[in-house]
Amino acid sequence: MLTFTLRRLALGLLMLIALSVLVFVLLRLAPGDPIDAYIDPNVSVSQAEMAAIRARLGLDQPLPVQYLAWLGAAAAGDLGYSIQRSGVRVLELVFERIGPTLLLMATGLVLSIVFGIATGIIGAVRRNSTTDIGLSVAAFVGISSPAFLTALLGLYVFSVQFRIAPSGGMLTPGVPFSLGDLLAHLILPAVLLSIGQAALIMRYMRASMLEVLNQDYVRTARAKGVREFFVIVKHALRNALLPVITLIGSTIGMAIGGAIFIESVFNWPGMGLLMVNAVETRDYPVIMGATLVIGACVILVNLVTDITYAAVDPRIQVA
Repeated sequence: MLTFTLRRLALGLLMLIALSVLVFVLLRLAPGDPIDAYIDPNVSVSQAEMAAIRARLGLDQPLPVQYLAWLGAAAAGDLGYSIQRSGVRVLELVFERIGPTLLLMATGLVLSIVFGIATGIIGAVRRNSTTDIGLSVAAFVGISSPAFLTALLGLYVFSVQFRIAPSGGMLTPGVPFSLGDLLAHLILPAVLLSIGQAALIMRYMRASMLEVLNQDYVRTARAKGVREFFVIVKHALRNALLPVITLIGSTIGMAIGGAIFIESVFNWPGMGLLMVNAVETRDYPVIMGATLVIGACVILVNLVTDITYAAVDPRIQVA
C-alpha cells in the first residue's frame, strides 16, 4: 500500500506539472499582451516604460524561462502577487477563498451521495415500478441539466419567486454570525450543486445493485430466510458500492466545474468566484495559482478514492 501510494503521488505530481504547463501556454495564447493587465488604461505609458515593466516582471524572457521561474517559486510556496489587488499574495487569496468552496462542495457531495445511493437502492429494489420510472426520469433530467441552467432556475424559483432562500452571499451583511444564517445561505446552492452528481450516482447505484441482487449468494441468503432489509444492507450494498466509490471520486472535477457557476450566480465567496473574477480582469498570477491548488485537490481526492476502493473490497490487490 505504501509503494502504491508513493507511486500515485509521483504520478499526481507529474499530472500537476502538466496541468500548469497547459494553463500557462493557454494564457500566453490568449489575445492581448499580459503587460496590459499591469498598466492603467487611463495613464499614458511610453514604450520605454513598458519595456522596463516587462523586464522587471521577467516577461521579456523566453516562455520556457518564464515558466521555470514561476514553477520554482511555486515549489517554494510563492504563487506571486495579484495584479488587481496590489501587494496581496495569491496564496493569501487562495487560503481566504478555499474554505467557503470546500464547505459548499462537501455539503453538495454529502447530499449527492446520500440521495444518490438511497434512490439508486430504491430504484433497484422496486425495479420497473412507478417509483423506479419516476426516479429514472428525474435522474435523466438532472444529468442533462447544465450547472449554469440549474443555478439560474433555482435562483429564480426559490429566491425570486417564492423567497424561500437568500439570493446570494455566504452571510447576511451587517448581521452577527450565526450557524442558522450560514445554513440558510448554504442549503440552496449546495442542493443545486448536488443535482447532477446525485443523478449520476443514482444511475450507477441502481445498475450495480441490480447486478448484485442477481448473484447466487444473495439468492442463498433469501432462501435461508434472511430478512430483505439485511439482504440489501449486509449482503448486497457493500459489493454494489464499489463502482459508485470510483464514480464519486471522478465527479469531484465535475463538482468543481459546477461550483464555478454556482458561486458566480449566488455570489458565493469561494474559489470559483475568485477564478471568474481573475479571468475577467486578466489576473494571470491568480489564475495560475488557483488552477494549481484546484488541480492538487482533485488529484488528492482521486488518490484517496483509489485507496478507499481497495479498503472496501479486500479482494482487490493494490499493484
